[in-house]
Amino acid sequence: MTDEQPAPDLEQERALGKMSFMEHLGELRTRIVWALGSAGVGLVIAFFVTDPAMRFISKPLAKLNTELVFTSPTEAFWTWMKVAMVLAIFISMPAILYQVWKFVSPGLHAHEKKYAAPFIVVGSLLFLIGGAFAMLVIIPYASNFLVTFGQEKGWKPMITVANYTDFVIKFALAFGVVFELPVVITVLALIGVVTPQFLSKNRKYAILINFIIAAVLTPTPDMINQTLMAGPLCILYEVGIICARLAVRKRKAQAPPTETAATS
Repeated sequence: MTDEQPAPDLEQERALGKMSFMEHLGELRTRIVWALGSAGVGLVIAFFVTDPAMRFISKPLAKLNTELVFTSPTEAFWTWMKVAMVLAIFISMPAILYQVWKFVSPGLHAHEKKYAAPFIVVGSLLFLIGGAFAMLVIIPYASNFLVTFGQEKGWKPMITVANYTDFVIKFALAFGVVFELPVVITVLALIGVVTPQFLSKNRKYAILINFIIAAVLTPTPDMINQTLMAGPLCILYEVGIICARLAVRKRKAQAPPTETAATS
């Protein structure tokens, strides 16, 4: 009579790094499905706030006496839906970040998994702040610059709602993602991909990359708008270095004795 082997615990195997590549893909698929489900719930909530959001994002053009138009029967509807879906991403960001944490947390030590709440709260706030920064600073300035430039040439603006909404969405999402930089740096430092010393040593290259990113993302060619983007990026990079140092220092202080003996 043979003893029955207990079913493998996938969560424990992930923590021990014993999962195969296909099992990791399966886990990733599960987290993506849960994240999409969260976004679906956010979409239902977004339906109730899309109309005020559309009026808000149209304000920069309204101040320039420019009205949005649509050139096909379906354009207005699908643009409205697109705005609702983007709002759903912002609304469901805490749940999405929770799924990201669930995927990467098995690679962390037990005492590091308590960072889940700060990761979700800070990551969600930074994403919202990035989107708000784009909506309140970058997009009004860029809209005024670009529309006024055309009007000074004697051209009459006839901007479609789809084109303008795509313009707004692109920068709101881009700034939201970019403002996650401190969280990304801290997580990479925790799992050992980068070190605070490496980040500090290569600060000058990071500043250059930040200005290149600002030049690509900002819609206008003037230095003021690019600096408005690159400045926060550089500040966020420094904040990320500080957070990484604190996280790594705390990790070493709370590391199990066996690990400390193994690394010494």
